[in-house]
Amino acid sequence: MNGAPSSLVSPGLWGFVAFFVLAIALYLLMRNMNARMRRMSYRAEELRKEAEAGTDRKAAQGPSEADGPAAATPDEGTAAGGTDTPPGEGPDGHHRSA
Repeated sequence: MNGAPSSLVSPGLWGFVAFFVLAIALYLLMRNMNARMRRMSYRAEELRKEAEAGTDRKAAQGPSEADGPAAATPDEGTAAGGTDTPPGEGPDGHHRSA
């Protein structure tokens, strides 16, 4: 370098400014993340409560014809000839050619 000992060299004002900007950015990102996590937790709790309320209502009413034959059990639809494979994919998992 220019012969100055390393103990005399410091980051200076620009080093402090860069560190300060990074600290502020980290604070804002963490605050945003915490708000999103709180919101996500609140929504999950609301969905769980709605699902429980819906299950309680359906249990009290019993199965209805509006639910259709698939409401009995989800496996009956696949046993009756339905498939779990995406369209265009064969039963062995390989792509079918037309």
